Formats: sequence, C-alpha cells, structure tokens
Amino acid sequence: MTVTLRLISTPTANLSYLVIAVYALFGRSQIVQALTLSWLFSMINPALAAEAPYASIGRYTVLAAAALSIIFHSNSFRYSRRFNPIVRFTLMLGIFFVVHSYFFSPVVDVSILKAVSWTVAMCTLCAAWVGLTSVERDLLGLQIFTGLIVVLLVSLPLLLVPSVGYLRNGTGFQGILCHPQVFGPTMALLGAWASGQMLAQNRPSWSVVGLAGACLVLVVLSEARTSGVSLILGVTISAVVVPVLSGRSTRLLLPGLRSRRVHLIVGLALAFALGAGPMIGERIGSYISKRGEPVSFVQAYDNSRGRLINIMWDNIKYEPLQGIGFGIASVPALMIVKRDPVFHLPVSAVVEKGVLPLAVLEEVGVFGLLGVAIWGWMILGRSARAGVGTLAVSITALLLNMGESTLFSPGGLGLLLLILLSWAFANGYEGGGDDSNEC
Repeated sequence: MTVTLRLISTPTANLSYLVIAVYALFGRSQIVQALTLSWLFSMINPALAAEAPYASIGRYTVLAAAALSIIFHSNSFRYSRRFNPIVRFTLMLGIFFVVHSYFFSPVVDVSILKAVSWTVAMCTLCAAWVGLTSVERDLLGLQIFTGLIVVLLVSLPLLLVPSVGYLRNGTGFQGILCHPQVFGPTMALLGAWASGQMLAQNRPSWSVVGLAGACLVLVVLSEARTSGVSLILGVTISAVVVPVLSGRSTRLLLPGLRSRRVHLIVGLALAFALGAGPMIGERIGSYISKRGEPVSFVQAYDNSRGRLINIMWDNIKYEPLQGIGFGIASVPALMIVKRDPVFHLPVSAVVEKGVLPLAVLEEVGVFGLLGVAIWGWMILGRSARAGVGTLAVSITALLLNMGESTLFSPGGLGLLLLILLSWAFANGYEGGGDDSNEC
C-alpha cells in the first residue's frame, strides 16, 4: 500500500515518507524496512512515480523516526547499557567529522548535516540489525534481498520500453530506478549476494545460479563499468580471503566450488566465450568505452574520473592534514545547496567525486582517512566470520566507491550500502541477539 502512495500522485508521494516514518517506530525490523523503503522511494524512476517535492525532508523524517525508535527499543535511557563496537566507533568517527566541520568546512551547516545524518543512519542500522535474534536477522535479510530481486524482475519488461527503461541517457538501462548508475550498483550488490550463496551451498539451486548470471547481464546493460568490476572482484576476492579472515577451511566455507552445477555453468560459459569470442570482445569493448572509441579499462577509468582525481589531488597537496571539509565539493564555490523554505536549513548538496579514499583524504585529511580505514576493516573482519556471501556483499559495496563515492551519502545510493554493510557486520557479530541493552 505504501508503495502505491509513492506512485499515484504528488500529495500521496509526500505522504508516503510520513507513513514509513511512523512504521519505523514499531520495532527493529521495521526500522530497517522503513529505511530500505526510503531508499527505494528516493531512487525510483521518475517516469513511473509522481513527483515528491518534499522528498528530501521526507528522508530526514524517516531517519529521525528510525533513530528515535532504536533509542526506545534499545532502552537507551539505561545508564548500564553498552554499545557494540561498530556503533561506538561510528559514533566517534561521526563526532570527529562534526568537530572537523566546525573548524575547517567553508559551508559548516552542510558539512555538519551530512556528518550527523551519516552517523545517525549507520549507528541506527547497526543497532537495529545487532539487536535482532539470529532467526529475525536471517528473515529480515532474506526480505531485503527478495525486495532487490523484485526490483530486478519488475525492471525486466522495461527492456522493451526504452522511453522508460533507458530514460536517463537513452543507452544505459536503469529499470525502475532513477539512473543507470543506481541500477548497476544495485544489481552488483544483489549479484554478489547470489554468487556468495552459490559458493556457500553444497548444491546451489538453479534459481541462485540464474540470479547471479542475470545480475551480471543487467550490470553490463546499465553501462555502469565500476559496478561490473566491483561485482567480479568482490566475489573473487571474498572467495580467496574468507578462509584467512574467518580462520576456517576453504572446504567448509566454499563447498560450492566442488558442485557439479557450478562446474557445468562455468564450463558452458567458457565454451560460449570461446565460440562467441569476437562478439563478446566487441561487447566488452563497448561496455568499457561506453559508446566512445575503443580503449583499455585503465584509459576508460582515467577518461571518466581523471579530471575529478586531479582536482582532489591538488586539494590534498595543499591541505593534507586538515582537508577542505566533510562532504564539500572539490571546488566549494560550485556547490549547489538546496534549503528548505521555512528554516533555511540545507536539505540537499550533491557532490560528485570518484575514488572514496582520495575523497576522504581530501575532505578530512590524513587522520580522517585513517579512521575510515579502521572502520572499513572492522566491517570486513566481522563480515568474513559470517561467510563468503556477506563478505562478497561488503567488498562489492566498498569497491563500488572506487568509481563513485557514495558511502557517505545516506540520502541516495549510499543508504543501500549502509543497510547491507550493517547487515553483513551484524551477521558476523558475536554479541548480537536478544540483549535489549545491546546497541
């Protein structure tokens, strides 16, 4: 019903955010579900849904309700309560971002709003996931990925409707989402999960195998090059390092490698690749060059992100320790800040940056980069304990930020990354479960 509200008219589209904000107040599972719907409502294809002029305010309303809900459901007013490690470290990192913004940002209110919203979103999601029992967490995780499968399935008919499925630029497939650079990463994350399931099962089902293949095809059709590389590297790296990070054997963690079904699929794929080599090579070349002249992947990456990297690097050389301000554009004067008409508070300040580590170093300096690196390692370490599937999703989510830095943007694609990273952490967290005092 809530999805219908988002689709049918402008008044109900604005109302849909309020509905899911109220829904978030009812429990931990509802918090994650509400934030996932908030991501979907904000990322939906404009050709399929009514305009929502107050979507930015709606997103903050949902986030505030989710934070209030986790405080209530985690008994946060008890002095004896304790925080799980990732919430504690995320909170410390967020405080650093806020203090840094106050002293060094040229647009203080924008930086502080971005730092607070990211910190609140990540802390709330981690607290919600960790506070669930293992059964509740497994069920909720399945619901999230089933929802992404629905996004895939509903998008497929739009392959035949270019005016909708290719709305943004006419060549990159975006499905029911607002941009190919949103649809591609979404399919990459789903594909990483499906591939992880395939490797972790003794006898992978054909549906999981088919899902992994479909995701890869749709990533290519989206022309989101970083997404394709992130999916392949994320799954490959996770399969290689998960025994080391988790301390368990490859035979135990990756039984799918011995599956005849996997061998059959790989064999057929290789046979097809050999038989259709020229056609595949042409398609891969087109995918890498993205409608331009044939180039190598390194050249394509430089053509796409080289200018952004050069500007960031100039700022880094000038201010390597203090940075230019959290969430601030490399050229601050070119930032477009949208403010609400009543309180004049910033509600949107879109910033386009490429490589996440460079973006973090540019914005918050060396010490900020070190803090983010430790935070990321904590996520990956816990993810590995839960198996190859969670680690594949985590690595893919982080690699996606090597082409488009979205990890600290909870108002857009970044919210989906935070939902899945917190899910992955919680699955490998030994302290999760029924403890209502654990956040």
